[in-house]
Amino acid sequence: MTETRDFTGYGGQPPDPGWPDGARLALSFVLNYEEGAENCVLEGDAGSEAYLQEVVGLPSFPGQRALTVESMYEYGSRAGFWRVRDLFAARGLPLTVYAAGRALEVNPAAGRAMAEAGWEVASHGWRWIDYGAVPEEVERAHINRAVAVTEQIVGTRPVGWYCGRVSPRTRQLVAEDGGFLYDSDDYSDDLPYWTRVAGKPYLILPYALDTNDFKFLINNGFTDAEQFFGYLTASFDQLREEGRRRPKMMSVGLHCRIVGRPGRARALARFLDHVRAFDDVWVCRRVDIARHWRAHHPFTG
Repeated sequence: MTETRDFTGYGGQPPDPGWPDGARLALSFVLNYEEGAENCVLEGDAGSEAYLQEVVGLPSFPGQRALTVESMYEYGSRAGFWRVRDLFAARGLPLTVYAAGRALEVNPAAGRAMAEAGWEVASHGWRWIDYGAVPEEVERAHINRAVAVTEQIVGTRPVGWYCGRVSPRTRQLVAEDGGFLYDSDDYSDDLPYWTRVAGKPYLILPYALDTNDFKFLINNGFTDAEQFFGYLTASFDQLREEGRRRPKMMSVGLHCRIVGRPGRARALARFLDHVRAFDDVWVCRRVDIARHWRAHHPFTG
């Protein structure tokens, strides 16, 4: 990652993004597709997955399978994915998928459905694991493999990147690949911004963890669907109001095994209908934001 930190950003004077048709807000829905890429001894991992499953606080079991956790993840690909697909298809709304390469490999039908829906499939790395202690050569190989398998299954090369469980080297390796238009391993702003990596311009599209269904599966997070709907709506309404003078972007993070559960899916459906009531919001894929920013706000540093 970067060796220095930037606490200033746009310094209270963000640029007017000039979203299409004068939109007050660019709204990006992201579906994290991880099922089958999580920690599992069947994949050669040291233990079972403990993160983002329904039994909050359950530890990883060294050298063992956790069949309950495995089945929770399997729900995401078997049922949750298709429920989310149908919600967006019924409303004609686009989204971006952060897809782990291994997850696509074990369920290529889902990858083909993403392509058929016109969704952007960005790379979520090869595995849904913590890369903090993974050797550099292994992480590099995983990035290359994720790109190749995604392109093979989806039909197009991923041009967006989000790992989520990064190492200090991840950004450098992504820049080294050279085929990505943007990187979303960042949470530091409400607008895209440019930086330099290895001396070259590098576009960041910040993501968000507060407007994210993962908070259902952590301590002190959402405990019911009404809280999720309320928080998404409050965030949307605030940013849209600010957009009268200074338009921003908003990211909503989703997971097949989380929001794909029926009670949570109902809250997502309500929010999608709330969004559709406004004609001054640009609901778009992240690649659309990246291309817009590159065209209208090119690197000048």
